[in-house]
Amino acid sequence: MKSRIQYCNTFFQSVFTILVLISSTPFARAQEVDNEREFSYDENSDQGPSHWGRLHPEWEACNSGKMQSPIDLLNERVEIVPDLGRLSRNYKPSNATLVNRGHDIMIRWSGAGYIQINGTMFELKQTHWHSPSEHTLDGRRFNMEVHLVHQSKDNRTAVIGIMYKIGRPDSFLSMVQGSLHTSTDSEDVEQSIGVLDPNLIKFGSRKYYRYMGSLTTPPCTENVIWTIVRKVRTVTREQIKLIRKAVHDESEANARPIQQLNERTLLLYRPKDPNIK
Repeated sequence: MKSRIQYCNTFFQSVFTILVLISSTPFARAQEVDNEREFSYDENSDQGPSHWGRLHPEWEACNSGKMQSPIDLLNERVEIVPDLGRLSRNYKPSNATLVNRGHDIMIRWSGAGYIQINGTMFELKQTHWHSPSEHTLDGRRFNMEVHLVHQSKDNRTAVIGIMYKIGRPDSFLSMVQGSLHTSTDSEDVEQSIGVLDPNLIKFGSRKYYRYMGSLTTPPCTENVIWTIVRKVRTVTREQIKLIRKAVHDESEANARPIQQLNERTLLLYRPKDPNIK
């Protein structure tokens, strides 16, 4: 009986800790670098991931931080929380700009709506892709991961991640395929691609992981609220190749290695109704 009480106390303390971090921690402005040509994903390079923290003083967290991302979403570490709440997103069609940052292709949004976490609104700022996936699930790395980056008025950052495996085409990438082809044939860093609806980036599940981490590119700023959708969606090999080719970096990968969890809390929101996916 005593061990059960101790477990319950530990569980609720973990949930309380992550909610306090989300609601009250003074967050630094988590801004990814606009030009990714200053670093590399090649582990054998002097600019590779293990050296990021030494390339610029303001990038020190990449090497010394204790809340770095990505992580392995290992089921043994997960604490299931049915009361964490359904992820509320309120997106709308908006003007979009395709940006080549050197190691990834990004879509910059303007007035595309927001998500809401613990009563705070986080506005959708940009979307970009990594291949293979940066996060892993029980040690398994998937073929691609999309990040939807959000910012609150008080400069907190929240990122939604969705992982993909090879299969049927991703409908959103199919919509922007023409623009990606144009980017492949162009040296322009930015191009307007008209009005897009971010709601077309499908989640496919209400279940999600939640933890406190960092940006996965320099400056690796910490205290980023991460939400990783539990369902792994599908994408074609051709779509992944097109995204990588459009960047012009002649690399087949742009994923940071897995980082240590370091005793952080990893939550899984699973609705009480077993019929809800």
